[in-house]
Amino acid sequence: MKLSKLVIGLSLAVGFMASAAAQTTMKISISVAQNSHQGVAIDTFAKEVEKRTGGRYKIQTFYSGALGGERESIEAVQLGTQELAFSSTGPVPNFVPEAKILDIPFLFRDKAHARAVLDGPIGQDLLGKFDAKGFKALAWAENGFRHMTNSKRAVNAPEDLKGLKMRTMENPVHVAAYKGFGIITTPMAFPEVFTALQQGTVDGQENPLSVIMSAKFDQVQKHLTLTGHVYSPCIFLMNKAAFDKLSAADKTAFLEAAKVGAKANRERVDADDAKGAAELRAKGMAVVENVDKAKFVAALGPVNAEFEKQFGKANIDRIRNFK
Repeated sequence: MKLSKLVIGLSLAVGFMASAAAQTTMKISISVAQNSHQGVAIDTFAKEVEKRTGGRYKIQTFYSGALGGERESIEAVQLGTQELAFSSTGPVPNFVPEAKILDIPFLFRDKAHARAVLDGPIGQDLLGKFDAKGFKALAWAENGFRHMTNSKRAVNAPEDLKGLKMRTMENPVHVAAYKGFGIITTPMAFPEVFTALQQGTVDGQENPLSVIMSAKFDQVQKHLTLTGHVYSPCIFLMNKAAFDKLSAADKTAFLEAAKVGAKANRERVDADDAKGAAELRAKGMAVVENVDKAKFVAALGPVNAEFEKQFGKANIDRIRNFK
């Protein structure tokens, strides 16, 4: 009896050790808080990967820039020192220049238009551009439409932006556009932004409501204007070599998990957008909700002419007119 119990115990231990050895752990990171649209994205993705691979793959999730800012995380994924990252497209053009076109101001009519473009042939073609740069782009998700905040004055029209020192993403299209508004641009990694606003190093920043809320920018910013000047996509990125090592079934599991994560992410953005202005106003921010977007578009006339030269008017119109 004792011997059979010992044999069973040893068999269980060996089985447990084998299953533990068979489990592969990978890391994924975001630069914002867990309680955010990006946190929802990677938490959902991690759960789905584990479920769809029968627990053979475990995804460790890191938040609030614990593994570095977005650019550092993307670099780590490219180098293979980190398997996965979920990032806005802010720093992406530094790695995949073709993605720059998505950051043109006022390119998308609304979220439905942006999602249709990204989920359709244009977006899928762009995902394929990442392969040659050492990435597997698993799926598009989103930050949402970006809005302006600052500590100095209400912004009702484009001329109110002149002379404001604003943190921008490390993105050449954003920098060129904001200079067109007369903004003094200060490119900066996201983990540094709250302190820079708090210390007055910069007057303001621009981000979707989901980010403004999760980062608690209401504590260091007085004015918010719902400019909706740029639609900000996000993307699930994986190291290409790590993806290529997966079995065909596991590749499908990762791709499907990313789609489920993107769906949860977009739902959270919709929820944040629905309540964001009221919630931030209740926390003391002065909110300008209705702006004449045509004036902002007109102010960028010379910059848009440059973008047409850079990207090709036909390519821009293909996105603008996509249905």
